Amino acid sequence: MIKRPLYTKKIMSYVDTPFVKILTGVRRCGKSTILKMVMDELGQRGITENCILHYNFDSLEYEELKTAKTLFAEIKKHLSDEGKTYLFFDEIQEVESWEKVVNSLMTDYDVDIYVTGSNSRMMSSEISTYLTGRYIQFRVFPLSFTEYLMFRKEYTSGTLTFPISFPLEIDSYGNLYEEFARYLRYGGFPAIHLQKYSHEEAYTIVRDIYNSTIYTDIVKRNQIRKVDQLERIVRFLFDNVGRTFSAASISKYLKNENRAIDNETVYSYLEKLENAYIIHRCSRYDVQGKEILKTQEKFYLADTALRYSVLGYSPDSVAAMLENIVYLELRHRGYDVYVGKLDNTEIDFIAAKQENKLYIQVTQQIGSVETEQREYGRLLDIRDNYPKYVLRTDAFAGGNYEGIKTMHIADFLLSEEY
Repeated sequence: MIKRPLYTKKIMSYVDTPFVKILTGVRRCGKSTILKMVMDELGQRGITENCILHYNFDSLEYEELKTAKTLFAEIKKHLSDEGKTYLFFDEIQEVESWEKVVNSLMTDYDVDIYVTGSNSRMMSSEISTYLTGRYIQFRVFPLSFTEYLMFRKEYTSGTLTFPISFPLEIDSYGNLYEEFARYLRYGGFPAIHLQKYSHEEAYTIVRDIYNSTIYTDIVKRNQIRKVDQLERIVRFLFDNVGRTFSAASISKYLKNENRAIDNETVYSYLEKLENAYIIHRCSRYDVQGKEILKTQEKFYLADTALRYSVLGYSPDSVAAMLENIVYLELRHRGYDVYVGKLDNTEIDFIAAKQENKLYIQVTQQIGSVETEQREYGRLLDIRDNYPKYVLRTDAFAGGNYEGIKTMHIADFLLSEEY
C-alpha cells in the first residue's frame, strides 16, 4: 500500500477533535485506501482493534444497514468499553439519512468519525445542512505526478530507468519526461498503475469508473430520462477542456445537432457532473478589479484519462490536458485556482492559498517570437511581486525571463518551491 502523506498528515491532525472527518472525491481516486492508512496510523499510536469499527457500504455485507435506524442500532452494539471508538464509514452516502446517525453518535457517545463519499449528497451544501460547524472536509484527487512515480516504482518491478528515491530526490532525469508523457495519457486513477496495462486495458478500467459515475451517481440518482442529452453534453465538455464557454454555447452546439435544450437544463447537467466530481469548475478572476467573475468559466476533468477513455487519444488534445494536469496539481496542493482576466487577455491560472499567490501560463512549446511574446507578455503586464511561471514541455523549458521562471511541466509538478 503506497502512502499518500499529503492527505494522511492533514487528516491525522484532526484525530480526537469534535469534528467528522469527511473525504470526498471522484470514484476510485483512493479515498478508501486513505481511510485504511488512517486506521493503520491509529494502530501505531496504540489504539486497539476493538476500538476501531470499519463499514464499507459498497459491500453486500452491509446491505442490511442502509437505513439510519438499522445502522445506529448496529453501531451501538459494538461501541468499545475501553474508551473512545473510532468509526470509519466508506461510501456513507449509500445509507439513507446517514447525517442523522453521525449527529446522534457525535452527541451521545465517545466517538471519532471518518467518512468517505462520491456524489452530490457529500457536497458541502448538503453536509452543512445537517452537520453545521461539526465537520472538516478533505478533497481527494487521483494520483499526483509524484504519487504516480511512487506507484510506478513499487508496482512495475523497478522498470523506471532514472535514479529516483522517496522523498523525491532526482539526481539525473533520465526518462522522467517520458514518464510524464505516460502520466498524461494514463492519468492518475490508482487502479491502472498497480500493474502493467496496455492503453486499451487501462481505458477500459477508466471507462468503467466513468460509466458507474454517470449512470449510478447522476442518471439513476437524479432520475434523468434524456440520457443521450447528458452524454452529448459530457462529450462537448471533454472536447473543450480549458476553453471558456457558457451554457448558451452548449445549447447552440446541441441545436446544430438537432437536439434542442434550454440554458437552465444545461446548467443543471453541469451542476450534476460537478457534484459527482467528474468535472471541476474554474471561475475567472479579474486581476485589476480583484473580483471573481460569474461568466465564461472553464471546466477541467477529474483525470486526464477520462477524456481519452471516452473520446480516444488525439494529438490536438495534448495542450488542454497539460493545463488539466497543472490545474489538478494546484488543487491537490490546496490552492484555489482561477482563470485570470487582465484587460482583454487571459492568464491560464491564478492560484491562491492564504497569503501565497502564483501566476501561471501553460504552453506545449514556444515555436515563434509571437508565441513567446504572448506567453511572457501577459505575465509581465501584472504589476506585483508574486511568483510567475511559464510551464512548457519542449527542450528549452528552463531559465528565467525578466523575473518569470520557465520550467518543464514535469519539473514544476515535482517542485517543492510553491
